[in-house]
Amino acid sequence: MSSTIPLRVLVLESWDDVSLEVGPDTTVGDLKRQALAATHAARDADAYEVKFRGALIGDESQTLAAVGVVPNVQLIILSKRRQPVS
Repeated sequence: MSSTIPLRVLVLESWDDVSLEVGPDTTVGDLKRQALAATHAARDADAYEVKFRGALIGDESQTLAAVGVVPNVQLIILSKRRQPVS
């Protein structure tokens, strides 16, 4: 039986901080899709990347446990392509 992990996910495009509770066996890709759905992101999930402790998580098929995510940490979701500053 796996317990849930409370997490904060910052979606930079909308500056929304999403609180989620997910299982440690949740993949990074699934977490990304959940957070983007919660913020009503306009683009497809493939247009975004996930960072944890400042580093890009390149393989989003990894589970949160495999990446080393612990309760109450923050992950950041940002656009893969840089946006111009206006």
